[in-house]
Amino acid sequence: MDDRRAQWAAELPEVDTRGMAILGRARWITIAARGPIEAVFERHGIDTGEADVLFTLLRSGPPYRLRPTELYRSLMITSGGLTFRLNRLEKAGLVRRVAAEGDGRSLPVELTGEGIARARAAFREDMAVEADLLSALSEEEQRALSALLRTLMLSLADRDAGK
Repeated sequence: MDDRRAQWAAELPEVDTRGMAILGRARWITIAARGPIEAVFERHGIDTGEADVLFTLLRSGPPYRLRPTELYRSLMITSGGLTFRLNRLEKAGLVRRVAAEGDGRSLPVELTGEGIARARAAFREDMAVEADLLSALSEEEQRALSALLRTLMLSLADRDAGK
């Protein structure tokens, strides 16, 4: 990234490349981290999208049940994308659709016992891998970076909300 910025500084010295320095590095980090994280999910028989569903249900707390609309809003995906994931997870015995109390139109989704166990195991391993990926930074550096990224994330979310 430093080499690229130096090249751009020589070619177009008036152009501010700080965005590239930050967002380019963030993109590179995301791509580099993807392999080890996806390997965790593969070891648990799920993919990244399925892990998102399982983890969202797990963090919702007992009874680990959400309506499909709550799930797809939380995951920021289409309802069709969610249906595909839910069908795969249901076939694998990790989630089930249950009748909603007093509402026959909606079938909330909940983790099965196996789904809870697999989600917990995959999440624990995922967090260990992510901690290892961040081990080059001290705890203080990790806290500072997290705070800065939070500020940037919230400012971008505010921009999107204003559209």
